[in-house]
Amino acid sequence: MKKVLLFNPRSASSKYRIPNSILTVAASIHGKYGYAIVDGNLEKDPWIKIEEYLRTGEYGWFGSTVMPGPQLKQAIPVTKNIRQHFPEVNIVWGGYFPSNQYATVMNSDFVDYIINGPGDIAFPSLLDAVNDNRIEELAKIKNLIFKKDGEIVKTAKEELLNQDTLPPLPYDALGEFYSLDKYLSKTYLGKKTIAYHSSFGCPFTCSFCAVVPIYEGRWKGKSALNIYNDIKYLKQKYGGDAIEFHDNNFFVSEKRCVEFADLMKDEGMQWWGEARIDTMDKFSDSSLQKLRDSGCVMIFFGAETGDDAILKQMDKGGKQTGEQIKRFAGRMKQFGIIPEYSFVLGMPGSSPEKVMEQIEREIKFIKEIKEINPDTEIIIYIYSPVPTEGSELYKEVLKSGFKFPEKLEDWLDPKWESFDLRKNPLTPWLTAPMIDKIKGFETVLNGYYPTVSDIKLTPLKKKVIRTLASWRYKWSIHHWPYEIKVVQKFWLKYRQPEKEGF
Repeated sequence: MKKVLLFNPRSASSKYRIPNSILTVAASIHGKYGYAIVDGNLEKDPWIKIEEYLRTGEYGWFGSTVMPGPQLKQAIPVTKNIRQHFPEVNIVWGGYFPSNQYATVMNSDFVDYIINGPGDIAFPSLLDAVNDNRIEELAKIKNLIFKKDGEIVKTAKEELLNQDTLPPLPYDALGEFYSLDKYLSKTYLGKKTIAYHSSFGCPFTCSFCAVVPIYEGRWKGKSALNIYNDIKYLKQKYGGDAIEFHDNNFFVSEKRCVEFADLMKDEGMQWWGEARIDTMDKFSDSSLQKLRDSGCVMIFFGAETGDDAILKQMDKGGKQTGEQIKRFAGRMKQFGIIPEYSFVLGMPGSSPEKVMEQIEREIKFIKEIKEINPDTEIIIYIYSPVPTEGSELYKEVLKSGFKFPEKLEDWLDPKWESFDLRKNPLTPWLTAPMIDKIKGFETVLNGYYPTVSDIKLTPLKKKVIRTLASWRYKWSIHHWPYEIKVVQKFWLKYRQPEKEGF
């Protein structure tokens, strides 16, 4: 049987992380199909290595995980090259981008198949069916998108599997291609930080989230004991001393979190994960204290907005409120856990004046959060639509005249990369003054409250940038903060955790 070439395109982060998505795919075929891994983060030009593998004639499959934004810069040209020079190779994409933009991907004719969600069963089933020439069975494989007679076929969704029954990730196999030391980076959390995924999906259906169309409000997680065993293995064999949990929502189950905290309390490892405020606000004080005692030092929360009407528009209304967001920031301070709040500014409004008023209210709300708990990390995004079919918010977006690119190559335009990082809106209702106000405030905020996650910032540098930004922050003068930008760029080399991680 032909081997499989797995490709992890370069991401935005300056830190190399264990490519869990590619390793999950590798685990699904481990022992049955031979495979090789190419990591775009560790290759100056990944095409050189990819071409070397394909020229052997041993590889009949190319699989790539593709997130929106920077990964497209490598995934698209590499895939085009394969189609042009190795047309006999079957090309499979997986990840958020092809799942959410499947028509654009399939109509490009560069990609033969899309794994629409988890591929633990779908990917090996696809390989088996094509290799055995059982093409008529493709429609029975769940989580698959392909073309038949020129028409796009989207099969039924697979139920999320019991995560404890899945095969372990082949870390040792990854080590045959790249040293694991490359992936355990020095971060704010530790000297050798492990990237780990303990669950899939999210039980909520926020209308702006790219996770929703794929998982449809479903979530499944590994047991606390199995997570702990994996972490212990990575600690003992490779020296990992900190953890970033890249789950969409690590803290869904209080019981699982407490069990994990109890197991981790004597390991001396700091860790970080993502959660919802309304979920964690239900955790008992005892549970929050156990989390902190186990090494949990920071948690990312999608605060989104302090406006209850907009929270409702986002399908968060009635579950999370502006008052709760403020109160919870204060509650986290009691336990010494840093809340990392993200806000989405620039939502659609009935008029330009209404949109500007909303932006100004959000700025005021963020400053109130900082008064309650100055340690709160603030991350600001500009609203970028997600194609959530049936969502009232997305219907409003389409009415405004907004359109996604129709051709796959058009996503290589730098403006769309910034769009997918939620830094460039490309939405008709946002004017230049609105964007300037958002970005100006973000610059002043990051100057007055430098992120604790930037390990290169010395106390002196923090003091200088805070002094420089203090008058602007106190007097709410955010326009044209060029003096702060110059210092951040050329002296501090200031980094934004929302783009680069820890």
